[in-house]
Amino acid sequence: MRKLLLYLVVISVGAIYTGRLLYLQVLNENVVATDITNDSAIKTEYDYPQRGYVYDRNGVLLVANQPSYDVMVIPREVKEFNIPEFCKLLKITEEEYQKKIEKAKRYSWRIPSVFVAQMAKQDYAYLQEKMHRFKGFYIQKRSLRSYQTAVGANVLGFISEVNNADLKKNTYYQSGELIGKTGIEKSYENELRGIKGVKYIQKDIHNKVLGSYKNGRYDTLAVNGRDIQITIDSKLQEYGEKLMINKRGGIVAIEPSSGEILALVSAPSYNPNLLVGRERSKNYSALYYDSIRKPTYDRTLLAQYAPGSPFKTLNALVALQEEVITPQTTFRCRHGYVYGRSGRKMGCHCGSGNRNVINGVAKSCNAYFANAYRQVVSKYDSPREGMNVWSNHIKSFGLGDYFNNDLSTGRKGRIPSGDYYTNTYFKHDKWHVLNTISNAIGQGHVEMTPIQLAHMTATIANRGHYFTPHIIKTIDNKPIDNDHFTKPKYTTIDKEHFEPVIQGMHDVFSMKKGGTARFLNVPGVEICGKTGTAENFAIIDSVHTQLTDHSIFVAFAPKDNPKIAIAVFVENGYYGARWAGKISSLMIEQYLKGEITLKAMEKLVLEKSLEDEYAKPLSGKPFTINE
Repeated sequence: MRKLLLYLVVISVGAIYTGRLLYLQVLNENVVATDITNDSAIKTEYDYPQRGYVYDRNGVLLVANQPSYDVMVIPREVKEFNIPEFCKLLKITEEEYQKKIEKAKRYSWRIPSVFVAQMAKQDYAYLQEKMHRFKGFYIQKRSLRSYQTAVGANVLGFISEVNNADLKKNTYYQSGELIGKTGIEKSYENELRGIKGVKYIQKDIHNKVLGSYKNGRYDTLAVNGRDIQITIDSKLQEYGEKLMINKRGGIVAIEPSSGEILALVSAPSYNPNLLVGRERSKNYSALYYDSIRKPTYDRTLLAQYAPGSPFKTLNALVALQEEVITPQTTFRCRHGYVYGRSGRKMGCHCGSGNRNVINGVAKSCNAYFANAYRQVVSKYDSPREGMNVWSNHIKSFGLGDYFNNDLSTGRKGRIPSGDYYTNTYFKHDKWHVLNTISNAIGQGHVEMTPIQLAHMTATIANRGHYFTPHIIKTIDNKPIDNDHFTKPKYTTIDKEHFEPVIQGMHDVFSMKKGGTARFLNVPGVEICGKTGTAENFAIIDSVHTQLTDHSIFVAFAPKDNPKIAIAVFVENGYYGARWAGKISSLMIEQYLKGEITLKAMEKLVLEKSLEDEYAKPLSGKPFTINE
């Protein structure tokens, strides 16, 4: 028995030692690596990688890097020194110094944080010689963005210091580090940022450096960010921004066969280089708090407008699918559509006469589409049921919801349903189709963003299928492998119904058939399009005031095997063909032909400013209303 007990004691002691060694040498590795930064005897130094480069669809370099230098501080190591001299070197006030040092202490007494960010190379060279006088401070090299273009600020986005929310969300970042905040810098932050390297330095009780902690066992090398190629055509983007100078609104161009975004122009915009360097904060504040022009507000993705007459194309398709009309069905227009007991009238500029789906689209007849819409909803037992059917057809185009794509922001828009009206406005289903008749012409409660308008147009160009709009083309020269972007999605509308609608859009440019864009043809290019004019209201001095209408235009070209689908929205731009239509034709010619032959049209657009129009709420001048 004693002999057995001795064996058990020896085995137990051996197991304990083996377990302890396993813990110290294997399992404890991760614990030690995690707790190193909290050890006051170990200094952590980061090696920041180069951020990935960004190229356009044609290989043009858009975003590179430039060296930058941050003054870092470790509060517990700061000793008494000449503060006025230090502040003079850093070009800050003593008051700013106190605020910065207190912020660093609140973050951590032991962990380094940024004291002054993004110094230029010439400032670094001068300061480096004197840093030995200021204990607790040192200079950390890192890279900043260098924009090789002056356009596409809303597309490219910017990087800036992490905030408290970023730090709570992702433990990878330390205070003072940089993160993508908007645009592709945000969407592809993980790919672009790379992986920072880490060195752990052992110090003694006198704060003297002894060397690498455990011979560098836990040190890691920096891994540079990955280069990405985006779908934007930088020449087309630049041309679009040029056309939109002194105007407000957006241009979105999409390649129908892939869903790749060719241009994403939000106006007004700004030069992305303004948000680089030590002036970044001041420049951003000036841009962000410009509440009138709103240059940091991406109108292409966030502004929700009534789509106006371009939406009639969808109403035609739904009516054809629901078999309440055929391509030959006609409705009589008498300068508008009269409805309701009070004889209300929805005016029309088509010239009156019998209209079918083709010339109804070409001449943008309000009466035709009011009749078609009414018959769709009235086909069912209740307006609620009919509106739900209508809404589901429209939503099958990917509208009324987020795209869930790789853009950093966006809005859902609004496609109302029967449930929406019953729950919001008309309890117990006490309503009639005529209460919603404005939806027939893209007014009422329908709202879409410019990118949704362009996407709608691309779907029509494809005769009923679409690819989710996206902005990434390759990562490290490897094409994207994402079914959400590369697999087509189909609408509820049969392919055969698209042909008469497309013919109507083609006739929009026909002089012989009196199309609404007959003066906007591009030589040698078959374009299909649709003009639009949307009412525009604002509250001025507590009064609901009608402002000058918005100008809208959608188009795709060529008619067969289309290469580009486009939506242009010009705020307060009068009627569709006046500004949005001209800009659309110029953009299409630039993309398909690489040169502009419509010189007179280009000159008119480039020289025209709508700033006086935007000033009318303050100037008191009358607004232009298209009756």
